[in-house]
Amino acid sequence: MRRQLAAWGLVLNAFVWGVSWWPFRELQQLGLHPLWATAIIYLLALLCLQASKPGAWRALGQHPLLWLLMLATGLSNVGFNWAVTVGDVVRVVLLFYLMPAWTVPLAWGLLGEKPGVRSLLRLALALTGVLIVLKTPGSAWPLPSGLADWLALVGGFSFALTNVLLLKLKNTPDEARAFAMFGGGTLLALAAALGSMQLGLAPAPPALAADWLQLALFTGIAFLAANLGLQYGAARLPANATALIMLTEVVFASVSSVLLGAAELSLRTLLGGMLILLAALLAALPSGKQ
Repeated sequence: MRRQLAAWGLVLNAFVWGVSWWPFRELQQLGLHPLWATAIIYLLALLCLQASKPGAWRALGQHPLLWLLMLATGLSNVGFNWAVTVGDVVRVVLLFYLMPAWTVPLAWGLLGEKPGVRSLLRLALALTGVLIVLKTPGSAWPLPSGLADWLALVGGFSFALTNVLLLKLKNTPDEARAFAMFGGGTLLALAAALGSMQLGLAPAPPALAADWLQLALFTGIAFLAANLGLQYGAARLPANATALIMLTEVVFASVSSVLLGAAELSLRTLLGGMLILLAALLAALPSGKQ
Protein backbone atom coordinates (compact mmCIF):
# COMPACT_ATOMS: atom_id res chain seq x y z
CA MET A 1 0.00 0.00 0.00
CA ARG A 2 2.82 2.41 0.86
CA ARG A 3 4.53 1.75 -2.48
CA GLN A 4 1.27 2.44 -4.31
CA LEU A 5 0.84 5.73 -2.48
CA ALA A 6 4.44 6.60 -3.30
CA ALA A 7 3.86 5.88 -6.98
CA TRP A 8 0.68 8.00 -7.02
CA GLY A 9 2.61 10.80 -5.33
CA LEU A 10 5.06 10.80 -8.22
CA VAL A 11 2.23 10.67 -10.76
CA LEU A 12 0.68 13.70 -9.05
CA ASN A 13 3.98 15.57 -9.39
CA ALA A 14 4.28 14.62 -13.05
CA PHE A 15 0.66 15.63 -13.73
CA VAL A 16 1.01 19.05 -12.11
CA TRP A 17 4.18 19.83 -14.05
CA GLY A 18 2.78 18.32 -17.25
CA VAL A 19 -0.28 20.59 -17.28
CA SER A 20 1.38 23.60 -15.61
CA TRP A 21 1.64 25.32 -18.99
CA TRP A 22 -2.12 26.02 -18.87
CA PRO A 23 -2.30 28.16 -15.69
CA PHE A 24 0.85 30.04 -16.73
CA ARG A 25 -0.72 30.87 -20.09
CA GLU A 26 -3.98 31.84 -18.40
CA LEU A 27 -2.12 34.10 -15.98
CA GLN A 28 -0.33 35.73 -18.89
CA GLN A 29 -3.70 36.38 -20.54
CA LEU A 30 -4.70 38.12 -17.29
CA GLY A 31 -1.61 40.33 -17.51
CA LEU A 32 0.74 38.39 -15.20
CA HIS A 33 3.94 37.40 -17.03
CA PRO A 34 5.18 33.86 -16.25
CA LEU A 35 8.29 35.27 -14.55
CA TRP A 36 6.18 37.25 -12.08
CA ALA A 37 3.86 34.25 -11.69
CA THR A 38 6.81 31.96 -10.92
CA ALA A 39 8.19 34.40 -8.34
CA ILE A 40 4.81 34.69 -6.59
CA ILE A 41 4.13 30.94 -6.62
CA TYR A 42 7.52 30.02 -5.22
CA LEU A 43 7.38 32.81 -2.66
CA LEU A 44 4.16 31.27 -1.33
CA ALA A 45 5.88 27.88 -1.09
CA LEU A 46 8.93 29.42 0.58
CA LEU A 47 6.79 31.18 3.19
CA CYS A 48 4.97 27.94 4.00
CA LEU A 49 8.29 26.13 4.41
CA GLN A 50 9.72 28.90 6.57
CA ALA A 51 6.63 28.78 8.80
CA SER A 52 6.97 25.03 9.35
CA LYS A 53 10.80 24.85 9.42
CA PRO A 54 12.08 28.26 10.65
CA GLY A 55 15.74 27.23 10.77
CA ALA A 56 15.97 25.71 7.29
CA TRP A 57 18.03 28.61 5.92
CA ARG A 58 20.90 28.09 8.38
CA ALA A 59 22.29 25.13 6.41
CA LEU A 60 23.18 27.48 3.54
CA GLY A 61 26.23 28.61 5.49
CA GLN A 62 27.33 25.05 6.24
CA HIS A 63 26.89 23.57 2.75
CA PRO A 64 28.05 25.97 0.01
CA LEU A 65 26.74 23.67 -2.75
CA LEU A 66 23.21 24.56 -1.63
CA TRP A 67 23.80 27.97 -3.24
CA LEU A 68 24.53 26.23 -6.55
CA LEU A 69 21.38 24.15 -6.06
CA MET A 70 19.47 27.40 -5.54
CA LEU A 71 20.84 28.81 -8.81
CA ALA A 72 20.19 25.61 -10.77
CA THR A 73 16.63 25.24 -9.50
CA GLY A 74 15.84 28.88 -10.17
CA LEU A 75 17.12 28.73 -13.75
CA SER A 76 15.25 25.49 -14.33
CA ASN A 77 11.93 26.98 -13.26
CA VAL A 78 12.46 30.26 -15.09
CA GLY A 79 13.38 28.43 -18.29
CA PHE A 80 10.54 25.89 -18.24
CA ASN A 81 7.72 28.16 -17.06
CA TRP A 82 8.57 30.91 -19.53
CA ALA A 83 9.16 28.49 -22.42
CA VAL A 84 5.83 26.63 -22.13
CA THR A 85 4.06 30.00 -22.12
CA VAL A 86 5.53 31.28 -25.38
CA GLY A 87 6.40 28.12 -27.33
CA ASP A 88 4.97 24.86 -28.64
CA VAL A 89 4.44 22.85 -25.45
CA VAL A 90 5.45 19.43 -26.82
CA ARG A 91 8.60 20.81 -28.41
CA VAL A 92 9.50 22.64 -25.20
CA VAL A 93 8.95 19.55 -23.01
CA LEU A 94 11.06 17.36 -25.31
CA LEU A 95 13.93 19.86 -25.35
CA PHE A 96 13.64 20.21 -21.58
CA TYR A 97 13.84 16.41 -21.20
CA LEU A 98 17.25 16.32 -22.86
CA MET A 99 18.46 15.45 -19.35
CA PRO A 100 20.14 12.14 -20.33
CA ALA A 101 22.59 14.11 -22.48
CA TRP A 102 23.34 16.75 -19.84
CA THR A 103 23.58 14.25 -16.98
CA VAL A 104 26.52 12.34 -18.50
CA PRO A 105 29.10 15.18 -18.32
CA LEU A 106 27.60 16.64 -15.12
CA ALA A 107 27.74 13.33 -13.25
CA TRP A 108 31.31 12.80 -14.49
CA GLY A 109 32.44 16.24 -13.32
CA LEU A 110 30.53 16.52 -10.03
CA LEU A 111 30.13 12.90 -8.90
CA GLY A 112 33.16 11.30 -10.52
CA GLU A 113 30.94 8.84 -12.44
CA LYS A 114 32.95 8.09 -15.58
CA PRO A 115 30.55 7.32 -18.44
CA GLY A 116 30.39 3.76 -19.75
CA VAL A 117 29.15 2.43 -23.07
CA ARG A 118 25.51 2.69 -22.05
CA SER A 119 25.88 6.29 -20.93
CA LEU A 120 27.49 7.21 -24.26
CA LEU A 121 24.66 5.42 -26.10
CA ARG A 122 22.11 7.49 -24.14
CA LEU A 123 24.04 10.63 -25.01
CA ALA A 124 24.06 9.76 -28.73
CA LEU A 125 20.35 8.91 -28.76
CA ALA A 126 19.35 12.09 -26.93
CA LEU A 127 21.48 14.34 -29.13
CA THR A 128 20.19 12.69 -32.31
CA GLY A 129 16.64 13.17 -31.08
CA VAL A 130 17.10 16.84 -30.28
CA LEU A 131 18.73 17.50 -33.65
CA ILE A 132 15.68 15.99 -35.36
CA VAL A 133 13.32 18.11 -33.25
CA LEU A 134 15.30 21.29 -33.93
CA LYS A 135 15.66 20.76 -37.70
CA THR A 136 12.66 22.54 -39.14
CA PRO A 137 11.92 22.72 -42.90
CA GLY A 138 12.78 26.40 -42.94
CA SER A 139 16.17 26.13 -41.21
CA ALA A 140 19.44 25.14 -42.84
CA TRP A 141 20.87 23.76 -39.59
CA PRO A 142 19.31 22.07 -36.54
CA LEU A 143 19.76 25.03 -34.22
CA PRO A 144 17.48 26.47 -31.51
CA SER A 145 14.83 28.65 -33.11
CA GLY A 146 13.55 31.48 -30.97
CA LEU A 147 13.28 32.27 -27.29
CA ALA A 148 11.25 29.17 -26.30
CA ASP A 149 13.91 26.74 -27.61
CA TRP A 150 16.73 28.47 -25.76
CA LEU A 151 14.72 28.69 -22.55
CA ALA A 152 13.83 24.99 -22.75
CA LEU A 153 17.47 23.96 -23.31
CA VAL A 154 18.78 26.15 -20.48
CA GLY A 155 15.97 24.95 -18.21
CA GLY A 156 16.65 21.29 -19.03
CA PHE A 157 20.38 21.65 -18.39
CA SER A 158 19.64 23.35 -15.09
CA PHE A 159 17.18 20.60 -14.17
CA ALA A 160 19.82 17.94 -14.87
CA LEU A 161 22.26 19.90 -12.69
CA THR A 162 19.58 20.09 -9.98
CA ASN A 163 19.17 16.31 -9.96
CA VAL A 164 22.93 15.70 -9.80
CA LEU A 165 23.30 18.21 -6.95
CA LEU A 166 20.41 16.62 -5.04
CA LEU A 167 22.27 13.31 -5.20
CA LYS A 168 25.52 14.94 -4.09
CA LEU A 169 23.71 16.74 -1.25
CA LYS A 170 21.69 13.71 -0.12
CA ASN A 171 23.14 13.88 3.40
CA THR A 172 22.02 17.46 4.00
CA PRO A 173 18.69 18.09 5.83
CA ASP A 174 15.58 17.77 3.66
CA GLU A 175 14.34 21.19 4.70
CA ALA A 176 17.66 22.77 3.70
CA ARG A 177 17.40 21.40 0.16
CA ALA A 178 13.76 22.46 -0.02
CA PHE A 179 14.66 25.98 1.17
CA ALA A 180 17.37 26.24 -1.49
CA MET A 181 14.99 25.05 -4.21
CA PHE A 182 12.05 27.28 -3.27
CA GLY A 183 14.39 30.19 -2.57
CA GLY A 184 16.07 29.76 -5.94
CA GLY A 185 12.72 29.64 -7.71
CA THR A 186 11.69 32.87 -5.99
CA LEU A 187 14.89 34.89 -6.34
CA LEU A 188 15.83 33.89 -9.89
CA ALA A 189 12.32 34.46 -11.18
CA LEU A 190 12.16 37.86 -9.45
CA ALA A 191 15.57 38.88 -10.80
CA ALA A 192 14.65 37.70 -14.31
CA ALA A 193 11.31 39.52 -14.13
CA LEU A 194 12.92 42.79 -13.08
CA GLY A 195 15.67 42.46 -15.71
CA SER A 196 13.21 41.54 -18.46
CA MET A 197 10.99 44.47 -17.50
CA GLN A 198 13.92 46.86 -17.87
CA LEU A 199 14.74 45.37 -21.28
CA GLY A 200 11.14 45.54 -22.43
CA LEU A 201 10.75 41.74 -22.58
CA ALA A 202 8.21 41.52 -19.78
CA PRO A 203 5.57 43.98 -18.57
CA ALA A 204 5.23 45.17 -15.01
CA PRO A 205 2.92 43.08 -12.83
CA PRO A 206 -0.73 44.12 -13.04
CA ALA A 207 -2.67 45.69 -10.23
CA LEU A 208 -4.03 43.32 -7.61
CA ALA A 209 -7.14 41.59 -8.89
CA ALA A 210 -9.15 38.64 -7.67
CA ASP A 211 -8.98 36.70 -10.95
CA TRP A 212 -5.22 36.32 -11.28
CA LEU A 213 -4.64 36.22 -7.50
CA GLN A 214 -6.99 33.24 -7.16
CA LEU A 215 -5.40 31.37 -10.06
CA ALA A 216 -1.88 32.10 -8.77
CA LEU A 217 -2.85 30.88 -5.30
CA PHE A 218 -4.42 27.71 -6.70
CA THR A 219 -1.31 27.07 -8.83
CA GLY A 220 0.94 27.61 -5.81
CA ILE A 221 -1.06 25.07 -3.79
CA ALA A 222 -0.83 22.61 -6.69
CA PHE A 223 2.96 23.01 -6.83
CA LEU A 224 3.20 22.51 -3.08
CA ALA A 225 1.18 19.30 -3.35
CA ALA A 226 3.35 18.18 -6.26
CA ASN A 227 6.52 18.80 -4.27
CA LEU A 228 5.16 16.81 -1.33
CA GLY A 229 4.24 13.99 -3.72
CA LEU A 230 7.75 14.01 -5.17
CA GLN A 231 9.42 13.95 -1.77
CA TYR A 232 7.12 11.17 -0.49
CA GLY A 233 7.49 9.03 -3.59
CA ALA A 234 11.19 9.48 -4.24
CA ALA A 235 12.01 8.55 -0.63
CA ARG A 236 10.10 5.24 -0.84
CA LEU A 237 10.74 3.94 -4.36
CA PRO A 238 13.95 2.91 -6.15
CA ALA A 239 15.54 5.68 -8.20
CA ASN A 240 14.92 3.86 -11.48
CA ALA A 241 11.21 3.47 -10.67
CA THR A 242 10.99 7.17 -9.80
CA ALA A 243 12.60 8.16 -13.10
CA LEU A 244 10.27 5.94 -15.11
CA ILE A 245 7.13 7.30 -13.44
CA MET A 246 8.30 10.88 -13.88
CA LEU A 247 8.40 10.34 -17.65
CA THR A 248 4.60 10.43 -17.56
CA GLU A 249 5.00 14.22 -17.42
CA VAL A 250 5.76 14.11 -21.15
CA VAL A 251 2.49 12.23 -21.75
CA PHE A 252 0.43 14.66 -19.63
CA ALA A 253 2.01 17.68 -21.34
CA SER A 254 1.66 16.27 -24.85
CA VAL A 255 -1.95 15.11 -24.56
CA SER A 256 -3.20 18.23 -22.76
CA SER A 257 -1.43 20.68 -25.08
CA VAL A 258 -2.54 18.93 -28.28
CA LEU A 259 -6.15 18.67 -27.09
CA LEU A 260 -6.20 22.36 -26.13
CA GLY A 261 -4.42 23.53 -29.29
CA ALA A 262 -1.14 24.59 -27.67
CA ALA A 263 1.04 22.17 -29.68
CA GLU A 264 1.27 20.29 -32.95
CA LEU A 265 2.56 16.73 -33.32
CA SER A 266 4.55 16.58 -36.55
CA LEU A 267 6.29 13.41 -37.73
CA ARG A 268 9.66 15.06 -37.08
CA THR A 269 8.73 15.92 -33.51
CA LEU A 270 7.41 12.41 -32.88
CA LEU A 271 10.57 10.75 -34.23
CA GLY A 272 12.93 13.02 -32.33
CA GLY A 273 10.81 12.71 -29.21
CA MET A 274 10.92 8.92 -29.37
CA LEU A 275 14.73 8.99 -29.40
CA ILE A 276 14.88 11.44 -26.49
CA LEU A 277 12.42 9.35 -24.47
CA LEU A 278 14.32 6.16 -25.32
CA ALA A 279 17.47 7.77 -23.93
CA ALA A 280 15.54 8.73 -20.79
CA LEU A 281 14.17 5.19 -20.44
CA LEU A 282 17.67 3.71 -20.71
CA ALA A 283 18.79 6.12 -17.98
CA ALA A 284 15.90 5.01 -15.76
CA LEU A 285 16.34 1.26 -16.14
CA PRO A 286 18.56 -0.44 -13.55
CA SER A 287 21.94 -1.70 -14.69
CA GLY A 288 25.38 -2.46 -13.47
CA LYS A 289 27.87 -0.42 -15.45
CA GLN A 290 26.44 2.92 -16.51
